[in-house]
Amino acid sequence: MRVPLSWLREYVDLPATETGRDVQAKLISAGLEVETVEQLGAGLKGPLVVGKVLTIEELEGFKKPIRFCTVDVGQANGTGEPQEIVCGARNFAVGDKVVVVLPGAVLPGDFAIAARKTYGKTSHGMICSADELGMGDDGTHGIIVLPPEYEVGTDAVELLQLVDEVLDIAVTPDRGYALSMRGVAREAATAYGLPLRDPALLDVPGPNAFGHPVRVSDPQGCDRFTARTVTGLSPEARSPIWLRRRLQKAGMRPISLAVDVTNYVMLELGQPLHAYDRSRIQGTIGVRRAEPGENLTTLDGAKRTLDAEDLVITDDRGPIGLAGVMGGADTEIADHAVEAGTTDVVIEAAHFDAISIARTARRHKLASEASKRFERGVDPEAASAAAQRTVDLLVLLAGGSADAGVTEVIAPSAPHTITIPANHPDKVAGVDYGRETVVRRLQQVGCDVYGQDELIVTVPSWRPDLTDPNDLAEEVIRLEGYENLPSTLPKPPAGLGLTERQRLHRRVGRALAGAGYVEALNYPFIGTEVLDQLGIEADDPRRTMVKLVNPLSDEEPAMRTTLLPGLLGALRRNDGRGSHDLALFETGLVFRPTGQEHKAERLPVDRRPTDEEVAGVDSALPRQPRRAAVVLAGAREQAGWWGKGRPADWADAVEAARIVAGEAGVELTVRSDQHAPWHPGRCAALYVAVNGEETLVGHAGELHPRVIKALHLPERSCAMEVELDILEQAGTGVLGAPRISAFPVATQDVALVVDKSVPHADVEAALREGAGELLESIRLFDVYEGEQLGEGKKSLAYALRFRADDRTLTVDEASAARDAAVALAGERVGAVLRG
Repeated sequence: MRVPLSWLREYVDLPATETGRDVQAKLISAGLEVETVEQLGAGLKGPLVVGKVLTIEELEGFKKPIRFCTVDVGQANGTGEPQEIVCGARNFAVGDKVVVVLPGAVLPGDFAIAARKTYGKTSHGMICSADELGMGDDGTHGIIVLPPEYEVGTDAVELLQLVDEVLDIAVTPDRGYALSMRGVAREAATAYGLPLRDPALLDVPGPNAFGHPVRVSDPQGCDRFTARTVTGLSPEARSPIWLRRRLQKAGMRPISLAVDVTNYVMLELGQPLHAYDRSRIQGTIGVRRAEPGENLTTLDGAKRTLDAEDLVITDDRGPIGLAGVMGGADTEIADHAVEAGTTDVVIEAAHFDAISIARTARRHKLASEASKRFERGVDPEAASAAAQRTVDLLVLLAGGSADAGVTEVIAPSAPHTITIPANHPDKVAGVDYGRETVVRRLQQVGCDVYGQDELIVTVPSWRPDLTDPNDLAEEVIRLEGYENLPSTLPKPPAGLGLTERQRLHRRVGRALAGAGYVEALNYPFIGTEVLDQLGIEADDPRRTMVKLVNPLSDEEPAMRTTLLPGLLGALRRNDGRGSHDLALFETGLVFRPTGQEHKAERLPVDRRPTDEEVAGVDSALPRQPRRAAVVLAGAREQAGWWGKGRPADWADAVEAARIVAGEAGVELTVRSDQHAPWHPGRCAALYVAVNGEETLVGHAGELHPRVIKALHLPERSCAMEVELDILEQAGTGVLGAPRISAFPVATQDVALVVDKSVPHADVEAALREGAGELLESIRLFDVYEGEQLGEGKKSLAYALRFRADDRTLTVDEASAARDAAVALAGERVGAVLRG
């Protein structure tokens, strides 16, 4: 809502020294979100005056039409002589009154005006358009042509109200009353402690039987409908400058007098209105739900097929408007030509159901100023006052006559009443306001308040958002000032902190970041198409997904069952934007339905749910394991003066899994596997020991070439994904710091020949167990296959490091440990020493 400060001052006597910034601070303190204060006319400097066009000479020989004009500007130029001006616009004629800026002036945007030679003539100034003066769109896209009654030489800066301040307020859905000058003025009056001149306090005649006939068939959708008629309007009447300027400052484009008046009253009182050409209405105006298949051409020229839930305005022919959204073209006001101008209008001021209007506007993708207000809540008691205000302005500005007939159709309703303890705001805020303050603030909002310890509060008609005691407490708190609430830090009991699961999650993130990975947070939504691209089979558990009832995107209607789609999408986007060396990671939940889920019961909101109720909700949820995943592409080590770099490969993905497992204090067992979306020959299955049993925790390796092609990924991209919950189960709890021995290490190398089918992990496990407690670490540093080993054989070379905590190992001790390790490897996997 754009609120011109000059307009706001009509309803509240703000101090003359108050600027837009001052008012902004006050309204923000009262709870309104004032985003900006626009300074209209900033930098504008005259002379800017009204002039009369005396002559127009068409200049020939140029690519576009150019006119050389003489304009009478009175004594504004100091000589009284006509001003010679070159202008390219075509929408004015000799005798028209225009706005002239003279040399020495400065227009908005620091545009200085001076006499200059152009098109073979010297132009002493400029004839102005609305855009050049920063007035906004006036619908003409040309020169401003003023009404003939304004005198030559009049100061146009004051006449056009070019200098002003406009507050731009972001109105939240529960504050519909703030979409009007009346609502904002009430907040300003309260903030400054000043009286409000309510523009809705008008003398309104009572309903009678002479008004235009109206029939409301759906009182739930329309609980109030007021119709007034004005006859004898002058088709030549145009909106005065003050009315057009207020609409422009509020962000609306002037159209025609009747439409401008209804828009003006809507901005003033917050009540949307519509004006019908009475000559185009056939019979009774009705309000009903649309019938399936009915069509309506709205004012924007679009032909719309109506839904059975749409609330429509009708006459004897059928729909003539979408109620509360937009009128129909069949009854449009026509007052731009004397021959076809509208002289008699019927004014509609109605109150429609907010939910119905919101659904209709969204269904037809037709948001309007009217629907924006109705769906946020409009004061139903303002309808008759808004209709009267519209009638008064049309009579004043267009020379019409108000018809004696007044139609009002009202569905019976009672005002909303709330019972609230007088100290309830005190308990909510933790501040002792006292009963007098609570009553005073509620009365400032517009409530009627009765009672002592228990207050009976009648909510004003313009505040449909006040429905319970907490809403009233919020009103008291915001008017007293959120900044006055005490700031008290919570005092958690000692001994509590992050859970072990949370600590593991943080350690994993820090470790991966330290290893050069960048965290990428993705939306947890996927579709079946990406699972097809990943080559996941139809019977894979990852195909069983939790479907969303109202997904953000129809292409991603389900919750993710793996982290890889989001990470691979981020990899593709970054690679496409020039970042080719990538290492990304993500930790988060995946969603795996078990088939045992059921519909959850709705939890109460008036008390804390019981443990049984919370457990019931939890049992309705799918399994949500926490996972960690990485993706890599490009160079893992950069080339430079220090030497050659190297590309990322499957081993880096496996190493990332070891880093993650290390943070849980777990050793990984790595075995070859075939699992989508990884390359069958470069896929590693990752295992850990949980309660003595080997458990699959994830996979790592290079992605399948078909996957890389389908997802448009860099060649040889790699990925890893592990389940953190299983790692936590396999861990030993709190990690202990490693002990560092002061004694030297003894290194023994051993090369073993085994069958090609024997996994390296089995050989390493046997060596580790056979070496005993003296073994500090074991590392595979070479794999060899050749004719001299024999067909079907391979050689695995390991570096064994032995160390004792209390002594220096002898050669015999290290050799004995090595021999024990080799002996157990021979027994377990048939390994023999090479050579």
